[in-house]
Amino acid sequence: MRQVLETAKQSSPEYLQTSLAAAMVLGARGGRFYRDIKLHCVNLLLTYDEGCRANCAYCGLARERPGDNKERSFIRVEWPLLSTDEVLDRLARYREEVHRVCLSMVLHPRAYDDTIDVLRRLRGRVDIPISVLISPTGFDRERMEGLLESGADMVGIGLDAASPQVFERTRGKGVRSPLSWEQYWETLQMAREVFGPFRVNAHIVVGIGENDRDLVGLFHRLREIQVSAYLFSFYPETGSMMARRRRPSLARFRRIQLVKYLMERGEVEAETVGFDGRGGISRLGAATGVVEKAIASGLPFLTGGCPDRE
Repeated sequence: MRQVLETAKQSSPEYLQTSLAAAMVLGARGGRFYRDIKLHCVNLLLTYDEGCRANCAYCGLARERPGDNKERSFIRVEWPLLSTDEVLDRLARYREEVHRVCLSMVLHPRAYDDTIDVLRRLRGRVDIPISVLISPTGFDRERMEGLLESGADMVGIGLDAASPQVFERTRGKGVRSPLSWEQYWETLQMAREVFGPFRVNAHIVVGIGENDRDLVGLFHRLREIQVSAYLFSFYPETGSMMARRRRPSLARFRRIQLVKYLMERGEVEAETVGFDGRGGISRLGAATGVVEKAIASGLPFLTGGCPDRE
C-alpha cells in the first residue's frame, strides 16, 4: 500500500474543474440559486489537455466529441477551470458551507495518481467528507484501499447503463471504447468489500436504450450487494453521438424513481413488478396505500446523492 501512495507524489494536478454551482458556493463565480436554496456539496473534476480516453455516446467529455476539452459543457452545466491551490484555499475559507466534496475521475493514465494526490491535499486542509467517482478501468484491490487510506469515505461508479447490451452500444465496443461491463461489476463488488455496505453507489442513466425491466433487475442486483443506486435522466449533450436522441418522458422517469424507492425500502420486490410486451412497468404489486403514501411524501423524487456530515 505504501508503494501505491508513494506514486501519487509523482503527479500533482495543476488545475481542477468545478461545477458552476460549486464555483458559486466557493465564491469563484457570481450568481444565486433558485429560491435561494443552499448547496453544500462541491463537485470537482480532474481535467487533462487530452481529455477522457473513454468515448461514451451520451457524454459531454467523450473522446471524439468536437471542441476544446476544457471548454465543454458536461451534464448541462459549465465547469469552470480553477487551479488546484485556489480550490483548496477556497474550500478552507468556506469550510462551514461545504458538507461534502465529490472528486470525479476520467479515464486517463494519470487519473488514479492524481486522485490520490488531491485526496491527500484535501484531507490535509479540511475535515470534510469526500466521495470519489472512479473510472474502474485498471483498478485493483490495492488501489481501492489506497482511496480509503487517502481520505475517501464513499465511492461512486458511473455504471450508467442498465444492461450489458446497452453498455456495449453506448460505452463499450459499439463506440470504440475500452470500457467493460464485467470490469465495472467486478469493481463495484470490490468497492463494496473495501468501503462497506451502502458506502458505494452506482450511477444509472435512464433513457439511453434500456427498458423498465432492465432497470428493475438492476435495482434488485444492486440491493442484493448493498450498493446504492443514484438515478439520472438522460440529457442529449450537444455534439455527442446521442445529441439527437429524445429524452425520456418525465412520467417515465418519475415512475422509475418511484419503483426504485419502493424496492430500496423493501415495499416492492422485483418478482412482484409486472411488465407489458415492451418491458414497461404495468404493475407494482405493492400493498394497499404504499404507493400513495410514497408519492405524497415526495421522497422518491429527490435526486440521489451522498450524505453530508453524519
